Amino acid sequence: MASQTWQKSSYSAANDNCVEVRAASGLVELRESDDGELILRTAPGAFANLLRTIKAGERDHHA
Repeated sequence: MASQTWQKSSYSAANDNCVEVRAASGLVELRESDDGELILRTAPGAFANLLRTIKAGERDHHA
């Protein structure tokens, strides 16, 4: 992810209720598309670890 433009999840289709992500200043930034003022910033390694655990189903009990 090398772009500073926001990328919307392909799972959200035309829906505006989604999480967007981008890389900026060496960090990964996340926001909800309907509340663009609130941005969560994290290190790329921490974000990669989160994605890995989500894909492995390790966070399913939080849903």
